[in-house]
Amino acid sequence: QVQLVESGGGLVQPGGSLRLSCAASGSIFGFGFYDMGWYRQAAGKQRELVAILTGAGTTNYVDSVKGRFTISRDNGKMTVSLQMNSLRPDDTAVYYCRLRTGRGIYWGQGTQVTVSS
Repeated sequence: QVQLVESGGGLVQPGGSLRLSCAASGSIFGFGFYDMGWYRQAAGKQRELVAILTGAGTTNYVDSVKGRFTISRDNGKMTVSLQMNSLRPDDTAVYYCRLRTGRGIYWGQGTQVTVSS
């Protein structure tokens, strides 16, 4: 019954900003202990990790987004966000939210981000 729903994707010009959100629902006791992350998959490419924020507060980013993207979470609301600044065409992809718990890994349906002038 665990569900993740992403929102905030869309079309944006190069250099612009976009904020993605992911809302978790269902029986997730101890949400704050679990890792939350954002992945993306561009057309014709493998899905890659974009950013992760662990329950311990550790962050990791793929090199290409360091300094431009910021991951954050609100454990009370069971949400995770990805603030994306200085967007480039290479950021175009479907972005997926992921939750890892002791019971398994859960994925959202994905939201399309297109960076184009």
